[in-house]
Amino acid sequence: MAAILAETARRTPDRTALISGDQSIAYGPLWDQTRSYAGALADRGVGPGTRVAMLVPNVPDFARVYYAVLSLGAVVVPVHLLFKAGEIEHVLRDSGASLLVLAAPALGEGLPAAAAAGVPVVTVLAPDGAPVARLEDEARTSTPIRTYASVNPLAPATILYTSGTTGRPKGAVSSHLALVEQVHVALIDSGDVQPDDVIFGGLPFFHTFGQSSVLNIGFRRGATVLLLPRFDPDEALALMVRHGATIFTAVPTMFLGVVQAAARSNETPPLRYAVSGGAALPVPLLEAFEKAFGASVHEGYGLTETSPTVSFNYVGEPTRPGTVGRALWGVDVEVADPVLEGEIKLVDAGQLGELVVRGHNLFKGYLGNPEATASAVVDGWFRTGDLGTKDEDGVITVVDRKKDMIVRNGYNVYPREVEDVILRHPAVAQVAVFGVPDPVHGQEVHAAVVAAPGQSLNGEEILAFTRERIAAYKYPRVVHVRQTLPTGASGKLLKRELVAEHAPAGNASGATSPEFPRP
Repeated sequence: MAAILAETARRTPDRTALISGDQSIAYGPLWDQTRSYAGALADRGVGPGTRVAMLVPNVPDFARVYYAVLSLGAVVVPVHLLFKAGEIEHVLRDSGASLLVLAAPALGEGLPAAAAAGVPVVTVLAPDGAPVARLEDEARTSTPIRTYASVNPLAPATILYTSGTTGRPKGAVSSHLALVEQVHVALIDSGDVQPDDVIFGGLPFFHTFGQSSVLNIGFRRGATVLLLPRFDPDEALALMVRHGATIFTAVPTMFLGVVQAAARSNETPPLRYAVSGGAALPVPLLEAFEKAFGASVHEGYGLTETSPTVSFNYVGEPTRPGTVGRALWGVDVEVADPVLEGEIKLVDAGQLGELVVRGHNLFKGYLGNPEATASAVVDGWFRTGDLGTKDEDGVITVVDRKKDMIVRNGYNVYPREVEDVILRHPAVAQVAVFGVPDPVHGQEVHAAVVAAPGQSLNGEEILAFTRERIAAYKYPRVVHVRQTLPTGASGKLLKRELVAEHAPAGNASGATSPEFPRP
């Protein structure tokens, strides 16, 4: 993995690697700085197999620390930037981290977590005179490593903690081979990144999507990555215009933000294409983006446990909006009976079932949790927990998460299908459809909606609009008009928070305007 930066620096040392604010850093100097960071970490005892946690935003120091750890043959453990002290402590203890590299903005949560876990801390971005050791100072006095360490391709490279929708987050261990193959397959087959491309880098790098599809792919090709530590749609648009961004890689909430920002601006960047992942991209939003930016959108599908990409609408081929394209080279995706737990039984093409995956992209398992690993990987297939179909041409459509499917009066309701209908309403900017326990119907269909800028929403109107366009058992009986929808740092919608808020035993008063129940 360290060769991704080291080799590009050797071949094109003067090409710009990162743009951060007014600062541009070329590949050669960036690798030199990374070697110095690695020297300082080696002086602290970091070496092959050592686990180093890092809590760093999308700034140049993320790349320096990330590749420095990997260059020593150590394992990097990126920590979610929104985690609180207790969550950080869990990651430090569970991962067995020997050191935490902590950016100054995260000191408030990171320091008490490290103290509780008994893990030493070194900072980046802290001002002179900070009470904690600074990696920058140690790097200046260390001897830089000459080159990166040799590692077994199957050795662990990263431990990424899943979002923890059930229980505490689990550490998914990925090998150098799985991560490097992700990069090469994307560059050879499915994507079209060129050395003169400028890639938008607003996806958080602590997340697998940002790490693989922006940082690693961009660096392997020698492209320029445009950093944005905290996503703001107007700032993102202005940044892309100023620096001539050519590839926009983002999650659906970011697509929505820049579409709205473009409506307020007279300029758009010279995008060649866009990549969407992390969650389903509604077709109406895809169409709005292509119209606003004149660039095609290529949607893919992946998970932390698959390093991450599984399938993609290949660049250079006609896209299939509403689908996640075809499986990557060397990756096998099939549809299995979703009910059977202890075995994999594949279903026929076109039938709905659980998507299962095998190939070079699979993770090594959940750290210290063989039971969870055995439950997730059955007969050599990783069970994604997603429901979908695969047609005769190999095109995959993700219908919904198994756990998000709503069963109302014995009928299956797939939230994504209902969401796509509601998003056709011109006044709706965002929607989340979710199921709430109901004593009569088993589950009731709820929809949380956010108005488009300058628009107002009426729950009765949304109900009538949806009822005219979808089967009677599918349309939402309760509409919550809200100012925002809950999302994580990666931009993924957190439906579990909506369910908890509106479940009968929970707080049902969280809607920001009246609810409109219907029988």
